Amino acid sequence: MSYRHHTRPAVSNWLFVMTGLIAIMILVGGATRLTDSGLSITEWRPITGAIPPLSQADWEEALELYRSTTEYQEQNRGMSMSEFQFIFWWEWGHRQLGRFLGLAFAVPLVFFWLRGDLSARLKPRLLGLFVLGGLQGAIGWWMVASGLVDRLDVSQYRLATHLGMAFVLLGATFWTALDARYGAPPVRAGNHTRWFLVLWGLLFVQILMGALVAGIDAGKIFNTWPGMNGQLIPDGYLAGLPFHQAIFESHAAVQLQHRWMAYVVTLAVAVTAFIIYREPRVALKPFMVILPALVVAQVALGIAALLAVAPLGLSLVHQAGAVILFIAIGAAAWTARRAV
Repeated sequence: MSYRHHTRPAVSNWLFVMTGLIAIMILVGGATRLTDSGLSITEWRPITGAIPPLSQADWEEALELYRSTTEYQEQNRGMSMSEFQFIFWWEWGHRQLGRFLGLAFAVPLVFFWLRGDLSARLKPRLLGLFVLGGLQGAIGWWMVASGLVDRLDVSQYRLATHLGMAFVLLGATFWTALDARYGAPPVRAGNHTRWFLVLWGLLFVQILMGALVAGIDAGKIFNTWPGMNGQLIPDGYLAGLPFHQAIFESHAAVQLQHRWMAYVVTLAVAVTAFIIYREPRVALKPFMVILPALVVAQVALGIAALLAVAPLGLSLVHQAGAVILFIAIGAAAWTARRAV
């Protein structure tokens, strides 16, 4: 594409690297949730928490703090030190990666700013990303705190908020990287831009539904497909809850909604492929193949994970598929916005 650069290539390269790091962070966060590691560190120490336990006494103190949680008392009572260290390192690694992300964003931002490498249009957007990144750290602790007392796991609402913010950061960083590489968009947006943004929004909603599934372990029941134990709508759909509560808290309802939203996204991608087929702009043509291929692969991974009762490996591959599909739809939306 022949757009005039408004920044040095190093700026966009840095933002593409940050996009990749955020994607890795999402996967590490997923592994932390799926291994039930998130509550192993019961304190929020943004600076001193970077140093893990260094002695046996330090490890004993950390385990003693974990013993005060409901998760330990009702689910992991009698856990050995080696078992505790396994979940501790997952959570510590997740937090440490968050600290690294903050530095990897802040230090180059200051460097590029002082060198005058940033356009006036990019500066407020980059500051906004920095603020959102700091807010995400606070949301992470807010999520963890919900599971330290009177719960076996963190709140699925807060988990969905945390994951949702991660994908907002992923999409915003990727979009900004593209703008930094190719310059500002034209005054008039290209055809079908709104449709591509709606598709991106549909996938975002589906990702939030996936967070609810993970948050209440709803993927470990009704492990059949295409029906749910042979039923379209399973018994116990509402689980005795009011409808407005059941759609977020009933295991059956949460899983069914995630299934059907996957079909909605698949249909929307099929419509998108047809739109691209009729679209004269050559730049969009690759997405006519890329998006359907990715969504079919993602649905297949979801079914495989469901039938296998959500093992860690398959579940993480499924989450990685969501990240890749999200970035691909974002790239398609960005391309569609270009009126060329």
